[in-house]
Amino acid sequence: MTEKSFDALDRVARIQHEWARERPDIDVSPQGVIGRLHRLAARLSDELAVVFRAHGLSAGEFDVLAALRRAGPPFERTPTELAESTMITSGGLTKRVDRLEDAGLVLRRPNAHDGRGRVVALTAAGRALVDEVFTQHMANEHRLVEMLGAPDRRALEGALARWLERLPDNR
Repeated sequence: MTEKSFDALDRVARIQHEWARERPDIDVSPQGVIGRLHRLAARLSDELAVVFRAHGLSAGEFDVLAALRRAGPPFERTPTELAESTMITSGGLTKRVDRLEDAGLVLRRPNAHDGRGRVVALTAAGRALVDEVFTQHMANEHRLVEMLGAPDRRALEGALARWLERLPDNR
């Protein structure tokens, strides 16, 4: 491979090329998919975080607010439900809820259905904020996926869904 054609390769292709040169006994083709998915996920996370930061939120804090908003009236969940809905640990959840509570966006209160338990609920300010941020977030996601044509978006969504279905513990 010439220096000029090497420069035309993206970072993942360069890594594959180097490994293929150094370890020709190993098929490095999965890196073409996995490596690009990792790079894409990191880039997309950065792009999405811009909206959250503009409102003083982290992606994780937005995730908690969104999970509460999706619960519907009265916009509350138990800590267990919230951890499952956000797929984070209870320790991580506690820190996020603490910050959101300090900001007046959520509150903890006794669970009306279980006197021993508690729920985390959106405040009016939390609901207004999450509705505003979600509107901007979806516009941002549309901007990002529209970089692909509609046929590519549908094909990618289907392929990713099928791949996830085949992985163990695909919640």
